[in-house]
Amino acid sequence: MPGQRLPMRKIRDVLRLSAGGMSKRKIAISLSVGATAAGDCIRRARRAGLAWPLPDDLGDEALEVRLYPASAALAEIKARRPQPAWPAIHRELRRKGVTLQLLWEEHRAAHPDGHGYSRFCELYRAWEGRLSPTMRQTHVAGERLFVDYAGTTLEVIDGTTGEIIAAQLFVATLGASSYTYAEATFTQGLADWIGSHTRAFAFFGGVSAMVVSDNLKSGITKACFYEPAVNRSYAEMAAHYDTAIVPARGRAAGDAVDHRQASEPAILLARRIE
Repeated sequence: MPGQRLPMRKIRDVLRLSAGGMSKRKIAISLSVGATAAGDCIRRARRAGLAWPLPDDLGDEALEVRLYPASAALAEIKARRPQPAWPAIHRELRRKGVTLQLLWEEHRAAHPDGHGYSRFCELYRAWEGRLSPTMRQTHVAGERLFVDYAGTTLEVIDGTTGEIIAAQLFVATLGASSYTYAEATFTQGLADWIGSHTRAFAFFGGVSAMVVSDNLKSGITKACFYEPAVNRSYAEMAAHYDTAIVPARGRAAGDAVDHRQASEPAILLARRIE
């Protein structure tokens, strides 16, 4: 495995000392570099037809191209690669069902010589990191369980009639670990809403101190920042399990589950189609 390339200033010093008759070992000691790296610089300069003193008009960039032509050519190829329109990609990701994988495939279809998927994601994350900062929240283990229905529905096919039935996806995620339970139900009604909670508690093997719920009408009868009203049956369920219902803030559904961050889903079908 090749060693790390020396800075141009060090390379010039290596060539200067070598021209003065100093051995590679002494050059390495004098400049605090590896003897192998020093010898590589000397060999590359010899192959490039360079001798000390170097021409006055030979700058660092030109010297690098002379000594490392393959690396310079690769850098030039990378620079010529078409760069994705990151603002447009960022906007597209807000649409339902759009992923970086999908956008990368579209980019490669238009530009076959474009970036690979991992590099595409790396460049996007670097670009995204320059946007306005986000607030990170610290959650205590067992303190909060975030619950909500995913925006995307599932399709369940009746094996007898072939009818396609839309199913709702309930998701519950623990704040500290992001450990997630998910199941499909046919409605977002109160019975299914409470039933999903009880099965989630059974799955986790315990109940969190608080349940942070989105302002779903089945659970929250009045969405208000200061005095939200919790459905009576939902409140009775919370009392039975000795937990507290904390509705998400009005117009802040992000307080509930971020389904893109959910990990280790246990997707279950709550009801079987007979």
